[in-house]
Amino acid sequence: MQRIIPKGVLIPIGGNEDKGATLDERETQDFIEEGILAHVVKESGGIHASIIVIPTASSIPLEVGENYLEAFGKIGCTHVRVLDIRSKQDCEKEEVIQMVSKTDCIMFSGGDQSKITDRIAGTSVHRIILDRYHNEPGFVVAGTSAGAMAMSSYMIAGGSSTEAFVKGAVDMYRGLGLIPQLIIDTHFIQRGRFGRVAEAIAIHPELIGVGLAEDTGLIIHNGNDVTVIGSGMVIIFDGQHIKHNKQGNLEEGTPMTLTNVIVHILSNSDRFDIAKRKVHVLPIDASFI
Repeated sequence: MQRIIPKGVLIPIGGNEDKGATLDERETQDFIEEGILAHVVKESGGIHASIIVIPTASSIPLEVGENYLEAFGKIGCTHVRVLDIRSKQDCEKEEVIQMVSKTDCIMFSGGDQSKITDRIAGTSVHRIILDRYHNEPGFVVAGTSAGAMAMSSYMIAGGSSTEAFVKGAVDMYRGLGLIPQLIIDTHFIQRGRFGRVAEAIAIHPELIGVGLAEDTGLIIHNGNDVTVIGSGMVIIFDGQHIKHNKQGNLEEGTPMTLTNVIVHILSNSDRFDIAKRKVHVLPIDASFI
């Protein structure tokens, strides 16, 4: 079956991205020109683009919304609003539908990814986001931490980092289905989540696992062409050649065996082709983007 190529752009982010809070002038300039949020702005059309921040995942949505208004303001953005969605009913309001239908960029905040799917999945807002992502060139869906994890079809909803090498330690849930080929985890290096993604790939070996470090993200064009951005690492888990996978026939709580998983470690400006599962690494002597 021919793959439907989305015309929009996805930007999943590993969490704790730089928001320009430093007082150092040089670092502030780097944030404005090359930071994660600067990439979001560039992909959305520049500082005059319409950006909507959706802090649904957060337990403190008002504070999170204000933080993003301030951060995007430092970059020079002139048209950023916060859309505080707290229920499926909110997603059916005409003013909410109009905002989502007209904006250049949707930015999901961090928090609890299950809140995003519980409150947005299957609603008019969800359908509009999917339709615009698939059909409108330049439409951007960005998400940090929980907002990144919710982009996949099969989403990591929770689970222990320290116990994730045993069956049943990772909870899977349905995501928003924007990038069905991937399973995304965030805060990956800082919270030791290698085992979480390993078990997720054991459950779904046909998919590709992605572990995003903090202040690190991906720009995904055409639902396939991936470029790494930010200051940290991205870990790619490719399970297509797995030889031994005990996940399916073990009792819960039992340590798993998983062999021949291909793991790539990528950093700023490296590229990955999802369909071909091929890595294109930036030469050592090349400058960063």
